[in-house]
Amino acid sequence: MSIAMLLEMAADGAPDRAAVGSLSGGLTMSELLARATEAGAWLRERGAERLIAVDVNSEAIPIYLFAAAFAGIPYVPLNYRLADDRLRAILARSAPGIAVVHESAVDRVAGTEGIEVVLASDFAQVTSGATTEDAIPADADDIAVLLFTSGTTGEPKAAVLRHRHLTSYIFDTVEFLGSDADEAALVSVPPYHIAAISAVLSSLFGGRRLVYVPQFSPKNWVELARQEAITHAMVVPTMLDRILDELESGENALPALRHLSYGGGRMPMAVVERAMTLLPQVNLVNAYGLTETASTIAVLTPDDHREAFASDDPTVRARLGSVGRPLPTIELTICDPEGTPVGPGEKGEICVRGEQVSGEYVGREQAPSDGWFHTNDGGWLDAAGYLFIDGRLDDVIVRGAENLSPGEIEDVLLTHPAVREAAVFGVADREWGEAVAAAVVLDEDETATEDELKAWVREQLRSSRTPDQITFCTELPYSETGKLLRRVLKSELEAKLSHSA
Repeated sequence: MSIAMLLEMAADGAPDRAAVGSLSGGLTMSELLARATEAGAWLRERGAERLIAVDVNSEAIPIYLFAAAFAGIPYVPLNYRLADDRLRAILARSAPGIAVVHESAVDRVAGTEGIEVVLASDFAQVTSGATTEDAIPADADDIAVLLFTSGTTGEPKAAVLRHRHLTSYIFDTVEFLGSDADEAALVSVPPYHIAAISAVLSSLFGGRRLVYVPQFSPKNWVELARQEAITHAMVVPTMLDRILDELESGENALPALRHLSYGGGRMPMAVVERAMTLLPQVNLVNAYGLTETASTIAVLTPDDHREAFASDDPTVRARLGSVGRPLPTIELTICDPEGTPVGPGEKGEICVRGEQVSGEYVGREQAPSDGWFHTNDGGWLDAAGYLFIDGRLDDVIVRGAENLSPGEIEDVLLTHPAVREAAVFGVADREWGEAVAAAVVLDEDETATEDELKAWVREQLRSSRTPDQITFCTELPYSETGKLLRRVLKSELEAKLSHSA
């Protein structure tokens, strides 16, 4: 089963239903299928080995994904926001192949050995005379997508997602053409993110129209959601906070919005509570997944949100800060450093297994033989099976002989009424090995001192978890997909300390 068959099924079952684009003139399911089939045949005729995309969000994104599938080659969307040298390095690693490139990036990628550059506007016009009967979709074990990880801890890895990983996720989680004809999903995550891949597959298989935000800003997001009567959307935590600011600043109601999912990073509980207050008619979903798991593996459902929000039980209320429970098709356990599963309430590494889980990288380790993928995410399960994320294990602060979770300290800082954002990280310390440092963004018109915030943490956690130093910032660094870049803060502070010493 190839992901191309998902589009074929949708086009056969609802050929005239809107697939992608605006209400005033997008592509229907049958038109999208025809465009993807033509483009796939064109790629085969040219002997392309990979279809690489260096392009912004647009209604061409689904065409790229399915064209590659019809051509039987991997689809490789790249991060166009990278610095020129890093972009060219990843492009060279993706060779040989045809790169579909936005006109603004042509000069940045030109001359890469093994890469044929095609303008995105020209690719949209390719013809081959092929029909769906001529198409030869890829096999289930063929590579469907290669996604480069963010590389925050070193050289980016190319995660391998085969057709069977993606199709198993869709068949297990999406009802075929189960969406109402008026439903539309707004995609604002970048095209090189796993959430963008799953948005295409799940929306089209479910029969939901896709609408793309070319460049995210809270104002553009809200305006487009209103204009296109958006019913479903997915955002990362930093996006949601800014969208809520926009909704509070004017008359920007979203009457059509029914379902809002979020993920990609830790979501402060205060932001979730604010969203539930401002958007009471909207079903909120927290979706946790990784590139290597072909999207979502755990979900905090709308009912979970409402039950926790209304509860006076601290244990139930705390679930607003969880990512919910694993999907029925996913095995999930928490393991200690030796790989032994631990019980409820005990912290360790999140390990998962299931048909959608890959855990494979190009030129690196292959998928684990026992199926278990070690995520390098730290977390724990409560007694009811709700999963709480502590953050990347690489971010754990080792102070003396004690391992400290940055997320635990951040959560306490974020409960202070003046704190809007917080990042905790370790810095080199002669006495303890690492000291606890924090960077904090205060709410507008709010004030707080370093001593006040240290006392706030000390009252709720052990003294060893109290930050040794707190820096006040106007903003924190995040990746384009909403991940907090603690290492950027760490390197900046350590450089400053080294210079002052």
